[in-house]
This record gives sequence, C-alpha cells and structure tokens, in this order.
Amino acid sequence: MGKSDGLRFGIVTASKQFNNEVLRAHNEYRRQHGAPPLKLCKKLNREAQQYSEALASTRILKHSPESSRGQCGENLAWASYDQPGQEVADRWYNEIKNYNFQQPGFTSGTGHFTAMVWKNTKKMGVGKSSASDGSSFVVARYFPAGNVVNQGFFEENVLPPKK
Repeated sequence: MGKSDGLRFGIVTASKQFNNEVLRAHNEYRRQHGAPPLKLCKKLNREAQQYSEALASTRILKHSPESSRGQCGENLAWASYDQPGQEVADRWYNEIKNYNFQQPGFTSGTGHFTAMVWKNTKKMGVGKSSASDGSSFVVARYFPAGNVVNQGFFEENVLPPKK
C-alpha cells in the first residue's frame, strides 16, 4: 500500500507495518497463554479496514453487525491521536488484571483480552483509520470468533499465563 492511497476522504489508513506490529504483539501475548500464533488474513484485513473507515467517518465506536451475529470476533480501539499498534494491543491485553481464571467466562471488562488469547482463533485482520480531527479508530477481526459462552469454552481457550 502506497502513502497516497490512504488520503482519500481525508482518512489515513493502516499500513502493513502497523498490521504486522499488532499481529506480532498478539502472538507474543498468545505464546504466554499457550495459544498458537495467528496469521493475518487479506479478507479480514480488508473487512477490518472498511469498518475502521466507517467508524472514523461517524466517530462512534460501536461493534459491527457481523461481530454481533458472531460471524467474527472483534476488538475496537479509539484514541484522540494516532495509536501505535503495540499500544493498542497492550491496552486490550491489560484487561487480564480483571480476568478471574478461577471463574472463567465472559465479562464486559475482559472481552478484549480473552478475544486476543482465545486458543481456537486462527486468523486475524487489522484496520486503522484516522478521522479529520486526528483521532484514530482501530479494528481487529478474529476468525473463528472467540468469547464463545458455551459451557467449558472459556476454560479450554483462555489459559492462564505460563510462569
């Protein structure tokens, strides 16, 4: 992707470098939780990018219909500045401090963390767009989706960090 093609509509889009940084951070964290590394997927990248552009144009951070229907997992991040990939991943991962491995399951305060380290997820896509005010919207898409609330799924997929 060249520098110029991000300039349509005044929206600056994610670079390969940014996507790789987000992927690398995910895989570093996943390794600590005994989860296999994710691979970037062109289709998920494209969909995540399109959705980040939609968010940047409305400037409302809300989950996509696709993720609400469970077709993919989705993490979102907003900042008033252009966020580095590592920082976005760190912010999502830091929810681990609110996760209770003794009582595994979904809570609204830990869903970003559990989506990141979900063992059965294989592929991810990343998108980033900056709005005209300089704020940025990051979308990560995961497939297959994590955070499946069926009995036993959290125990099997969100493993405690290795010592």
